Amino acid sequence: MFSKARSYFVRVTPGQSWGDTYGFKGAARGPYSKAEFFRQEKDQSYKLIASAQLVNPVAPVDFFVTNRGYLVTLDNWHNRGYGKVVAFYSPNGLLIRAYELSELFSKEEISSFQRSVSSILWRSGAAYVRPDQKTLDVAIDQKGRGFVFEVEGGSYQFCEWQGKDFRCRSSNEHRRWLPYREEQ
Repeated sequence: MFSKARSYFVRVTPGQSWGDTYGFKGAARGPYSKAEFFRQEKDQSYKLIASAQLVNPVAPVDFFVTNRGYLVTLDNWHNRGYGKVVAFYSPNGLLIRAYELSELFSKEEISSFQRSVSSILWRSGAAYVRPDQKTLDVAIDQKGRGFVFEVEGGSYQFCEWQGKDFRCRSSNEHRRWLPYREEQ
């Protein structure tokens, strides 16, 4: 996956750890997925700058690269909604922060999501790096609910319409709903 400006790209190699996510108690059958981080050089070639093991046992369902080389992964292939569902990595491959559903939603909210045999379908809308290249939008449903994640630190706002107001919270514990704030 290339960044929008093509200044960075990340190549993800799938792992072989089927069933090795939270909620699935299978034995790990191999290594987790890997990412290789490349930066464009002055001569327009790309140089490998880092390699990292991802928190995804098989592969992320979606992943995004910003113009500054940050990587965000969403979900686990074959086990959406289990394990680390959102993870942030620096351009040198270090894990910045990762979230499980229980860190983003209450038990009641999680139980309300549609399920398949192997997955919790917690998001059904678009996900994309915003034009500022510092934030990632992840739509949860068609009602306008969703996350705005700050890519370089992993913090978030979960926002939804409450009556006529668009309100957001930045924590799953001690929820305090405030007006949306734009990333500075």
